Amino acid sequence: MGNSRPLLNDTLYNFLKLLSTMILPGLGTLYFTLAGLWNLPNAEQTVGSIAALNVFLGVLVNVSSRTYHNSDQRYDGSIALIEDPNTGKRTYTLELNGNPDDLEFMDEVLFRMKK
Repeated sequence: MGNSRPLLNDTLYNFLKLLSTMILPGLGTLYFTLAGLWNLPNAEQTVGSIAALNVFLGVLVNVSSRTYHNSDQRYDGSIALIEDPNTGKRTYTLELNGNPDDLEFMDEVLFRMKK
């Protein structure tokens, strides 16, 4: 796994994802429909501009998602395998990122294996 940081923080990522998957498509559809019913100006230009912005935000969200999944930030910690060279006995240690007391509030925990 890479050590690069995600492009966007969680709050901004979630907002842009909501904007690009729900709000902008809904707004474009609403304006296009109302423009046809009420003869509002520049329906094609307005909806085309919204669509172009939406595609750009979709690319931004996608790139951020890929950098997140290629980073170590998505892990809550790691599991390290330690093997005693004399006995061959294997021990696993759990290394948490952050406060261990936060575990009780989490529904899922994701660890990476350290070798």
